[in-house]
Amino acid sequence: MSNLSSFSNFKSYINALRDTPRRISRRAGSVSTTFDETSSVRFRSGGNMKKTLRWHDLICFGVGGMVGAGVFVTTGTASHDKAGPAVILSYAIAGFCALLSAFCYTEFAVHMPVAGGAFSYIRVTFGEFMAFITGANLIMDYVFSNAAVARSLTVYIGTAINVSAESKWRITLSSLPNGFNQLDLIAVLVIIVLTVIICYSTRESSVLNMILTALHILFILFVIIMGFWRGDPKNFTKPSDPKLPGGFFPFGAPGVFNGATLVYLSYIGYDAVSTLAEEVKNPVTDIPIGVTGSVILVTALYCLMATSMSMLLPYDLIQPEAPFSGAFIGKSNKWNWVSNVIGVGASFGILTSLLVAMLGQARYLCVIGRSNIVPAWFAKVHPKTSTPVNASAFLGIFTAAIALFTDLGVLLNLVSIGTLFVFYMVANAVIYRRYVSVETTSRWPTLSFLLSFSCTSLLFTLLWWLVPHGKPKGFVLGACSLVAIGLVVLFNYSVPQARKPELWGVPLMPWIPSMSIFLNIFLLGNLDGPSYARFGFFSAVAVLVYVGYSVHASFDAEEQGLLSLKDVENVDKSSPNS
Repeated sequence: MSNLSSFSNFKSYINALRDTPRRISRRAGSVSTTFDETSSVRFRSGGNMKKTLRWHDLICFGVGGMVGAGVFVTTGTASHDKAGPAVILSYAIAGFCALLSAFCYTEFAVHMPVAGGAFSYIRVTFGEFMAFITGANLIMDYVFSNAAVARSLTVYIGTAINVSAESKWRITLSSLPNGFNQLDLIAVLVIIVLTVIICYSTRESSVLNMILTALHILFILFVIIMGFWRGDPKNFTKPSDPKLPGGFFPFGAPGVFNGATLVYLSYIGYDAVSTLAEEVKNPVTDIPIGVTGSVILVTALYCLMATSMSMLLPYDLIQPEAPFSGAFIGKSNKWNWVSNVIGVGASFGILTSLLVAMLGQARYLCVIGRSNIVPAWFAKVHPKTSTPVNASAFLGIFTAAIALFTDLGVLLNLVSIGTLFVFYMVANAVIYRRYVSVETTSRWPTLSFLLSFSCTSLLFTLLWWLVPHGKPKGFVLGACSLVAIGLVVLFNYSVPQARKPELWGVPLMPWIPSMSIFLNIFLLGNLDGPSYARFGFFSAVAVLVYVGYSVHASFDAEEQGLLSLKDVENVDKSSPNS
């Protein structure tokens, strides 16, 4: 694919641009099949990725990806500003939401064990264009958040050894504008080392992740034990300032759900596990155990950590930015060492989440390269290491360059709107795939349900955030809930499933993915304006790239017989799930 006809010379490219509308209509809605993704598409990488991972590897990757430094930040903010001691329930609710999404991911990963994760799932369901938009946003989310997390590692290491990272370890250049004038060489070094490791071997990456995750869990258990030992159960109900609301629910039920919206960001990371499906020895059993098991384990750890923190201090004294280490600062000199230990534990958490995220981002780009909508060079799997070396190296260098100059802040609770949007799309896709078989059923009843249910969920979300508290709000929210439930009941009894999974499927279909759709829309409603602006900007850039390059590369690949034309009206029957 090095000499594509549309890009052979300037005249060819101009002619291709003139033909853009026809090419978009031909390729944008084209879908792949499960058979293609697991055979011919995968073979475009050259070598195969070695199947070396088992369920315990996936659990460690999931725990490592989720239990990063985010919990050390989001817990404090959620408790102090949103839910109070009831942040424990916030974590339980958020864990339930994550489990619903994990079920949807797992059904796809078991039946289509490829490295593309959500990109591949959406490509086989809603077509090339939607897959490219979601995949591009996911990669940008990974790159920017990884750069931010790498820079935050410098700060946490400094905290652990009582050194000011800002003044001692970062180089300030006055000639550069603020926000881009502090060079962080430690962050760059960490990213380069991790890039080399993930290029070398997934097996060695798994071993390193297991070691770091085990150390991190030991630190988490240390935090939990210290909280139960030094804490006071009275802090569950009594703030230090008697003028503030008291009790276990100081901000009521809305506070619990607002807290759940915030702490849900600490669960993001399990989606990277699905990108490792191609390297799993027994996908049918290992993937369900690995993905759902990691979410359940992390939920238990988070709830225990939240309980520990709520016992240590009244909610109004918790430091939003450093809840656990701050709980011991100033108590007495003999307890300050606990803060340093927690700083070390957070550093291990950052390394594990960074390692898993970098593994995931490389595999996303690798599979996008297989689809010929970015240069096929990114799809190359090295024959000796059996890893996507080109994608890993490119994204590693890109991430390191951003981490070197750009002060993204300690964005440990960063989860972009793009990521939540992808979770929403995967939940829609799993319903669509179950109920629509183009050869035998019409897609419109299912599409109508998905659209109407999403609109009802969006209306509920807008009412939740915009309508003042009171009986009228409760009435309209209840009415919206009844409409949403009624839509699911009507759909469940009026539209039969077109295909049922032979290996593993989401239970209680369509209730679980419908709940996932609702909850993801609800969480999207809590994101701020800049998140939507960034999503819009990167989506617009992705559209330009698709129109200027991807659709023409895809069209040329089809013309050369490397891709088949299967639009949403005519899915090839070679899919094993058809």
